[in-house]
Amino acid sequence: MTFQNEIINWYNQNKRDLPWRHTNDAYIIWLSEIILQQTRVEQGLPYFNRFLENFPTVSDFAMASEAKVLKLWQGLGYYSRGRNMHATAQIVMSEFNGQFPTLHDDLLKLKGIGEYTAAAISSFSSGEARAVVDGNVFRVLARYYGIDTPINAPNGKKQFFTLANELMFNENPALYNQAIMEFGAMQCKPKSPACERCPLNQTCYAFNHNLVKDLPVKLGKAEKKHRFFNYFICTQGDQILVRERQAGDIWQHLYDFPSLETQLRPNWMDADFDLKVKDYFGLNSEFTLISYKKHILTHQIIHIQFFELKNYIFNFSKQRELNWVSFKKLDELPQPKVIHDFLEDHFKNKLE
Repeated sequence: MTFQNEIINWYNQNKRDLPWRHTNDAYIIWLSEIILQQTRVEQGLPYFNRFLENFPTVSDFAMASEAKVLKLWQGLGYYSRGRNMHATAQIVMSEFNGQFPTLHDDLLKLKGIGEYTAAAISSFSSGEARAVVDGNVFRVLARYYGIDTPINAPNGKKQFFTLANELMFNENPALYNQAIMEFGAMQCKPKSPACERCPLNQTCYAFNHNLVKDLPVKLGKAEKKHRFFNYFICTQGDQILVRERQAGDIWQHLYDFPSLETQLRPNWMDADFDLKVKDYFGLNSEFTLISYKKHILTHQIIHIQFFELKNYIFNFSKQRELNWVSFKKLDELPQPKVIHDFLEDHFKNKLE
């Protein structure tokens, strides 16, 4: 039996029952693909269901506010992808007459859709013979064929994409693509793969040469940048002072609190930090540490201190990104996950 047939046979016996596998609607497939780029199926499924419930059609998505899209996206990270989804829905309405494209080359014209996503949508919606190469596919091909070229190097990507397209099962591209992706996710897992029960183990290079733990090869990532945010919590009655983050940094158009960023994590009782706070919030300002949190992003590690602030002064005419909102209203606004978690921990009774 060929590699492709073994993979498909395994899939037919072991595949998970997932909602986007029961449709060839390109819009629904697009939703699932973008969301699952961010997370595992188990974590992404509730997001997929919420998006489809709120935006059953691409027209509903296009007409939504960006704030609502980002609120539903909250917790997935990479918020630019949520914004790109919103822009894509609007492009589909204006340039494709509201019909989500199903062809690979048309899909590449949409914002936030690259080679992998275009191949997946075109394959699953219209049966176009395009190889889908995600992390699962990289892993299966690297191990089975014994390829040690780094998967995140330009020559590695080219090598794997060429091989994947040569292996394409043209009789049913959608079935084969789903099968090899699922095989990588469930059978040929990154850690502790079930090699002894694998239908390909007799011909798998990595298994037969004791290289399963060594493949695929990936170039080391650059060291993450450390940043130090100091948030100041100001409340009056049922209101809290928030800031809408602007373009040019992480969490664009999400809401957090007035803040100072420092080069290092300051000792909050240090005289220099006290001067910085008073310079920014007024000479009579007083602050008390509430909590500390380390928040890990893909390329950055954010060290966050939360302070209660009293006797402060703000110039709202100059700091237009600051606004008083009710706790109920804040719960409707998109926030970074670390802010959402802080509010749940410290103001849950006011959010209800």
